[in-house]
Amino acid sequence: MLHAIAQPPVEFESPLGIFEKTLEHERKVAVMIHHLYELAAKESDYPTQMMLHWFIEEQVEEESNATKILETLRMIGDDSNALLMLDRELSRRVAGAPAEAE
Repeated sequence: MLHAIAQPPVEFESPLGIFEKTLEHERKVAVMIHHLYELAAKESDYPTQMMLHWFIEEQVEEESNATKILETLRMIGDDSNALLMLDRELSRRVAGAPAEAE
């Protein structure tokens, strides 16, 4: 049975708050993917395990990206100039492209 998807929050107190919720959500998604993988393993459903492996790798990258941005925002604090620089840096990212290694 499918249930309604809860609407995500749309108002935040700060960019830091946005990325705290983002990381929380990414971790929740990771748990859901892991549960699906465990179920596929229990059922000996190897094709599904192979497909889910891709999602697991992607999720590791998503959590890493959110963590890095969150750490940067914590370092920036209330520095509006640094926040503007971060905004410019993030706006240059291409959707779907892997994050550059630091």
